[in-house]
Amino acid sequence: MIPSVNLKPLHWHPYITPVDVEQATPAQLDAMKVTPSNKKISEYVRTLVHDPESYTARTGLFNAIMYVEGGLDRADRELGALGASIVNGCRYCAVVHARRHVQLAESDAVVSAIYFDRADALDERDAAIYRFARRLSVTPSEATPEDMAALRAVGMNDQEIIDLIHAIAIFGWANRLMHVLGHADLNK
Repeated sequence: MIPSVNLKPLHWHPYITPVDVEQATPAQLDAMKVTPSNKKISEYVRTLVHDPESYTARTGLFNAIMYVEGGLDRADRELGALGASIVNGCRYCAVVHARRHVQLAESDAVVSAIYFDRADALDERDAAIYRFARRLSVTPSEATPEDMAALRAVGMNDQEIIDLIHAIAIFGWANRLMHVLGHADLNK
């Protein structure tokens, strides 16, 4: 049996001073309205909103990929994001998306197997998604028809495969933004 993983939230520390909400421009305030969270506006959002136009475009795309109804199951999107974030070395995103997967799947079995390096304990579908997320994150240009066939072999249709590719690819971008703009640790 694989033990449960402890996924303590990390704190992200920006290298650029985040926008002060009290002093934000009307464009920055408007841009922050597209944030999908019902929590306070994070330091990460307030850092990205220095450029409200690109923040709005980035967040609209992110929301359309990760939160859209239909297509690939949300837990599978989170598994793709988790695999990409692990390969890209983004601990913050890995923890966030591991926690989200656990919540959506109502189980920590998949995440625990990944964190305890027991991918062999994953069912065929989860293993195929995780393997593809890692492969696509390491060298996207090496994706092959065999990779698509492996996803189809576990029951994924073309729409679900496209959704998975989008989820993995946006984390190539999101992880790099987080790395360049700050760092994460357990300290508040």
